[in-house]
Amino acid sequence: MGPQNLHSVHRFAVVTAAATFLLLVAGALVTSNDAGLSVPDWPLSHGSLMPEMVGGVFYEHTHRLIAATVAILTVILAIWLGRVEPRPRVRRLAWIAVAMVLAQALLGGLTVLFYLPVGISVLHACLAQLFFCAVVVIALVTSSTWRGRSLSSFCPGENRRNAVFCAVATGSVYLQLILGALVRHTGTSEGSKGVTLVTHALLTHMAGAVLAGGLLLMAAVKVFRSPRLGAYTGGAYALVILVLIQFVLGLGALWARVVRMGATQPFPLGVFLTTSHLALGAILLVTALVLTLQISFSNAGEPAGSGRSATAG
Repeated sequence: MGPQNLHSVHRFAVVTAAATFLLLVAGALVTSNDAGLSVPDWPLSHGSLMPEMVGGVFYEHTHRLIAATVAILTVILAIWLGRVEPRPRVRRLAWIAVAMVLAQALLGGLTVLFYLPVGISVLHACLAQLFFCAVVVIALVTSSTWRGRSLSSFCPGENRRNAVFCAVATGSVYLQLILGALVRHTGTSEGSKGVTLVTHALLTHMAGAVLAGGLLLMAAVKVFRSPRLGAYTGGAYALVILVLIQFVLGLGALWARVVRMGATQPFPLGVFLTTSHLALGAILLVTALVLTLQISFSNAGEPAGSGRSATAG
């Protein structure tokens, strides 16, 4: 297949990743607006494909429409990559993403049918982040700068140690997102997430924030200090900025959650803070993941395209 086909599939992967991020935001809006049970049936919405979009139904059904769109985009992407992508690992990742989005749809349905059980709701939130990571990685490895990079051999020496540390930091961010999901989905009564505040979940999440933030900042410092990783300082700076903003949003989300305890309805500022906190957490996760992959498959710190076969890996 020609370069134009490969470039087109990369752009389609970027669109799919962007749509997935929009889906994450839409899901956060459902939770922040206590709209999870505004549509009590599934797969239809109040027995219809297009219910009246009022109140919480607007948030919940919009979330479902975006989810359906993302599922269709993911299937198209997997089929397209199966035709034009020479690397088996990339093709397999695309089909894994299809399996993930289908499982995610099923979990979303179960959360409604079983009235938002904490376990399924948390699993739904965690799988959403993993799926977002998968489509971002597909967008990354189908870019022109990655087509000549082997996906089967890791970088040697100091770069490998830095890559391992970045991977640990990335894992801590995902663990922190799990803890955040526990905070969002515990203390529920008839769909409202603000009825009670589960203290141990919140304190664990706050401690995790300090740990994850510290690891990310240390990872950024390692990139700054390594002369072989000069090509990736932009990603390290992005990590630092995102961590600082996320801490501020975390404090805002905590304030909104505490204030909301006495509120009968979600309030706009609280919805904005909690939704932004979740959305930025997803961006922070994929930023750390991309930086980890860039270092892991770097060639002495140089950008990709060093002449390795595009079929490698």
